[in-house]
Amino acid sequence: MTTPTGDEGPGRVAYQGAPGAFSHEACLDLRPWDEAVGYETFQGAIEALLSGDCQSALIPVENSTIGVVEPAATLVREAGLTVVSEAWRPIRLALLGLPDARLSDIRTAESHPVALQQCSKALGEMKIAPVEVFDTGGAAAAVAEAEDPTRAAVAPARAAEVYGLSVLRNDLQDFSDNRTRFVLFTAPQA
Repeated sequence: MTTPTGDEGPGRVAYQGAPGAFSHEACLDLRPWDEAVGYETFQGAIEALLSGDCQSALIPVENSTIGVVEPAATLVREAGLTVVSEAWRPIRLALLGLPDARLSDIRTAESHPVALQQCSKALGEMKIAPVEVFDTGGAAAAVAEAEDPTRAAVAPARAAEVYGLSVLRNDLQDFSDNRTRFVLFTAPQA
């Protein structure tokens, strides 16, 4: 993805998730000149684009481990969005807990269903029960707020900094070449 040129200037880019989520990281890295605006669902991010609240949306549509990211891919297709650019990004999952938590104390790990699928083997080996929530960044926020040392989040390591958590284990993903294809969309042309 390239920097803006000509009349194109900073805008608002919609993504699904909370600060610290993989989509938020992708926005910061791929569109640093834009304001990243998070929405709880893929539908919410796409609606923000279609309503004109945001000028673009950065949506994950495919992952090298699990395949098509649903329901994102279906929603994009149904909305008839215009592709601007795309980028494959490495996805490194981390297990995040409270600063005083120990890996041996963790009983549950919260995250987006897609992230949980990408580390299901590792969680199973550690006997940690997966708990589906709307987003990786939101999972980190919930773990920090709950102050329960038996709960953890599966999220980017950067989310630990955002929410004051500790990285209990890096590279939690089941496959080392885990990557996600993010696509930048604009609204369909009339």
